[in-house]
Amino acid sequence: MSRLTKLSTLTAAILLATGAGTAFAADGPIKIGVQAPITGEYAAEGQGIENGVQLLVKQQNAAGGLLGRQIQVIVCDDEGKASQAAICGRKLVNDGVIAVIGTYTSGAALAAAPIYSAANVIQTSDGTSDELTQRGWKTFFRNAPPNSDEAVFAANYMVNVKKYQRIAVLSDHSSYATGLAQSVKKAVQDQKGNLVAEDFINAGTQDYSAVLTKLKSKNPDALFFSGYYTDGGLIRAQMKQLGMNAVFIGGDANQNAAFAKIAGNAAQGAIIVNVPAPENLPYPEAKQFLADYTKAFGAPPPSIYTFTNADGLRAVFAAIEATKSTDTAKLIPWLHDMKQPFPGLTGPFTWDDKGERIGSPMSAFEVQADGSYKTVYPTN
Repeated sequence: MSRLTKLSTLTAAILLATGAGTAFAADGPIKIGVQAPITGEYAAEGQGIENGVQLLVKQQNAAGGLLGRQIQVIVCDDEGKASQAAICGRKLVNDGVIAVIGTYTSGAALAAAPIYSAANVIQTSDGTSDELTQRGWKTFFRNAPPNSDEAVFAANYMVNVKKYQRIAVLSDHSSYATGLAQSVKKAVQDQKGNLVAEDFINAGTQDYSAVLTKLKSKNPDALFFSGYYTDGGLIRAQMKQLGMNAVFIGGDANQNAAFAKIAGNAAQGAIIVNVPAPENLPYPEAKQFLADYTKAFGAPPPSIYTFTNADGLRAVFAAIEATKSTDTAKLIPWLHDMKQPFPGLTGPFTWDDKGERIGSPMSAFEVQADGSYKTVYPTN
């Protein structure tokens, strides 16, 4: 190893140890990473995240880039898996990105977050596990509401709005789904609801008739499923096949265009709890983004998560412009301490000192016969 190489390595180590910011040559491109499940069972979401980032970067570059520099997107496919997410984290850091947009699943976000934190690389993600903002990672910024917020909304909807008398909760074993299920269970009990059953599935099993038959014997009038749309669509269809009349209420990860395709005719009447659907966002910026995305890719975004991740990137752009810098030691404090709410596609928001999003309206949607969503609560 040459003396120069040793010196460079030592300098990098000192920067890493002292938590210094990440900034690179001022005459090269500004590198933005995308970590998302581009392939695998959550590929629809991952591709939506990548497409949204590529669209915004193309538009920004056409307008002159940022600080007189062009923006370069570097994509890493984490397949929605923690093991692959850690690989993506190391790769994107080594590639010199200053910020990473993504990922979709909490497990993958948790695996990569400490890597980005050690390198002082910004990460904006839709991971909703409460744990993500409790580890002290100053580099992590959540784009979506945490499990706890969603749980309180869902419990209120089931117990106080719809007045369901017998509620069952079903989860898979992922960190996201188990966290949301436990939060919903607690919120239902806190609101004096009647929780009659709680159970689990192994995600990707395809046949859930055994666990659904067991739940059916408890005679629930509402079944809250905290897992992902790939299983949720099958669960909804198999509930109908078993003559299980409980209303299906899915957590936010069930809001995807593929849910209705998987569930088929059984999708109609299912309820999904999430932030407002893309087509229901009232903001001019959101309407323009929806139109631009649909024109660019020939179809609308797969879910609201294309928008929330786009908001993460747009906020990073705003931080660069405001600080006139790509040094993350300057960008991170700016993002934590925005003086005014950021005008997001998904509504105005800020981030607190833990990276928790402040300003996250929730809604309950009913899936229609054509697979579209109708907001049923709140109705104004």
